[in-house]
Formats: sequence, structure tokens, C-alpha cells
Amino acid sequence: MTVFAVRYAYDDRSTRRDEVRPDHRIFLAGLHRSGSLLASGPLSDDDAGIPGALLIVSAASPEAAATLLDDDPFARAGLIAAREIRIWTQVYGPWTD
Repeated sequence: MTVFAVRYAYDDRSTRRDEVRPDHRIFLAGLHRSGSLLASGPLSDDDAGIPGALLIVSAASPEAAATLLDDDPFARAGLIAAREIRIWTQVYGPWTD
């Protein structure tokens, strides 16, 4: 499997994100238990004040990583304004061979 760094940029509906967050975390916990999600967590707002998150995902392809995350409750609720999926080659850390 290939490892991908997935960056979420959220829209400005923070109250709605707070409402959906419990389901989002349950979803991510399931991916983590299955071994597909290696790590995740929020990013501090960027220079433009855009909130987001970084997810490290193991999948067969960028398309498979996208499909895996399409069921994220944040995605289903339309809270993700942008999603970037890039192959990530870890040099040091817990997921190196």
C-alpha cells in the first residue's frame, strides 16, 4: 500500500463542524482500527485563517484514498471546502519498513 498525506481545508461553518465532529471522529476511529488511517489531527489555521486537518492514509491509489474518505461525515455534510491528496514518502518514523 502507498501512504498519502491528505489535507482538508474546512469551510467557515465552525458551529456545524462542532455538531458533526462526534460522527467524524467515530468514522476516523473506524478507519484507524482497520489500518487505513495511520494518523490524523487538526491543523492550526493557515495565514488566511482557513481551518483544516491532516490525515495520513494507507491506500492502493489516490483514487482509493479519496473513496475511503468520501464517507467522512464532514464530507457528507459539505464542510470540506478543499481536499488535497498527495503521495507521502516517510523517511523516518513509525511507518517505515
